[in-house]
Amino acid sequence: MSILSTEQVSHSFNDRWLFQDLHFALQKGDRVALVGINGTGKSTLLKILAELVVPTKGRVVKERGLRIGYLPQEPDFSYLNTINDFIFSLDNEQQQLIKEYEQLVENQDFNSKHFMDITERLTNLNAWEYENNIKTILNRFQIKNFNQQIASLSGGQKKRLALAKLLIDEPDIYVLDEPTNHLDIETIEWLEKLLTTGQKTVLLVSHDRYFLDNICTEIRELDKGQVYSYKGNYAYFLEKKAEREATEIAAADKARNLWRKELDWMRRQPQARGTKAKARIESFYDLEERSKGPRKKDNVELSVKVSRQGNKILELDKVGFAVAGKDIIKDFSYIFKKGDRIGLAGKNGSGKSTFLNLITGILLPTSGKIDVGETTKYGYYKQEGLSFSTDERVLDIVKNVADFIEMKSGEVITASQLLTKFLFPPEKQFGLVSKLSGGEKKRLQLMRVLMANPNFLILDEPSNDLDIDTLNILEEFLEEYPGVLILVSHDRYLIDKLTEQLFVFKGDAEVVIYNGNYADFKLEQEAVEKKVEKKVEKVQPVQEKKKKLSFKEQHEFESLEKEIETLENQVSVLTEKLSSTTNHVELQEIAEEIEKSKTSLDSKTERWMELAEFI
Repeated sequence: MSILSTEQVSHSFNDRWLFQDLHFALQKGDRVALVGINGTGKSTLLKILAELVVPTKGRVVKERGLRIGYLPQEPDFSYLNTINDFIFSLDNEQQQLIKEYEQLVENQDFNSKHFMDITERLTNLNAWEYENNIKTILNRFQIKNFNQQIASLSGGQKKRLALAKLLIDEPDIYVLDEPTNHLDIETIEWLEKLLTTGQKTVLLVSHDRYFLDNICTEIRELDKGQVYSYKGNYAYFLEKKAEREATEIAAADKARNLWRKELDWMRRQPQARGTKAKARIESFYDLEERSKGPRKKDNVELSVKVSRQGNKILELDKVGFAVAGKDIIKDFSYIFKKGDRIGLAGKNGSGKSTFLNLITGILLPTSGKIDVGETTKYGYYKQEGLSFSTDERVLDIVKNVADFIEMKSGEVITASQLLTKFLFPPEKQFGLVSKLSGGEKKRLQLMRVLMANPNFLILDEPSNDLDIDTLNILEEFLEEYPGVLILVSHDRYLIDKLTEQLFVFKGDAEVVIYNGNYADFKLEQEAVEKKVEKKVEKVQPVQEKKKKLSFKEQHEFESLEKEIETLENQVSVLTEKLSSTTNHVELQEIAEEIEKSKTSLDSKTERWMELAEFI
């Protein structure tokens, strides 16, 4: 039984129907990927299902009380000030208690009545595990300063913040638009495990093929206003989609050939027609409709010329970069060779973007030397996206770089012709850039980079927002690309397919060179971790595996240190008092107080030692 569905939903955008009379349903436990080329309406359909956009026609039906969590491509925080305001919902009692608890802990107000009251209420609500889950999620997304202004966050940080909040809220349906954008590979692998644990219902749009294979049990393609379902993984979808399209194209071609013959007959027919002729006329109009079926699809053409490359390309000699005395990269050396295909791996904030800005001259090293060859010509595709004015047309964006472009074959074509090869028809070329979808803007940005004929190509997260068809063409182009390639991507499939070497950013200013792709590196890392685990088990066969302190236990440990110090001082004061009096009754009272304090001290010391083992 469906918990969320559409009833004859139709929606138009810019006077064009995205889809009409669409039926889309989700059952509990479904994990569905929605795929399709840019501009087909995937993001719009997600917003309609999340009840953020009202469809032009039809309606959305959902189970009573159903909670839908929606992650947009570009979250809007214009109505909030700090991270605190966003993470802790006003209508969630547990979250508001945890927020108060955090504020008291930050102010080290452990002994107040209010702190004890909050602690007791959290215990009564069984909220300590929930509080620990919140901490785990926020730490995973590197969110630590709750008082930070949201306006100061980068686009990637905002996306991670929005995803963290959605995971904390644990909705009944997770509706995710490009959830892996701006995440490092380790976090993506963690997210895969989280979304596949329990019977979660997930609907997502993503171009990360490994992510789709690991998460989804069904692929649904939105194509020309229709939804086609494929039970299975992404590889199965590609196979069946190709079969379906081939069958549809063959049927449409056959109908077109027959229609042309019937058209000739129609033109020769007299005005007065018999019954047989009328039946044939009706058949003709039916045939005409079928002849409008799909033709062989146009694909993006990537065949631009690559500039000649000399023997000296790029040499790094003990390069370092530091900010405010903190090393980001330290003593890194490498001599680039013709045909190098290098992937950059490492957590967010480990220095990958800094490295790219250093080799392209945007930043200057604080130590060492960077020597760029005379013939080296960079093409730098940045994940920040395309910069443009609101009144700029698509054609203007290209002409700002060049009016004519030389192709791989030696042919020189106009900017307009190149746009057509990148699937921007004339009506799009003279339209405003602001009217393009996110994926179309990325395709235009890629075109601008390639039209400069670079021989040293740097792609920083190229899979973000590019549709899968364009990604497949890009992969084919890059496999044959003769220049140097540096690739930064969370898309493990892309890294594995296109790179032969990794620069691994460890996060402590160290960059390790690894010969092999990410799959090789991951297998090697897992093998090392297993060896370490076995050694630990041999050294400590009887001991339980060490665990990390929960957030609650960490604060208990810190509180115990202060309480033990207070009790020790109390025992010392009472002992001095004991030796300064001769009153029998008073002596008895002081002795009882000392005994109570020592008992409490022993108990707290023992607990402190238990917790100290896990620090």
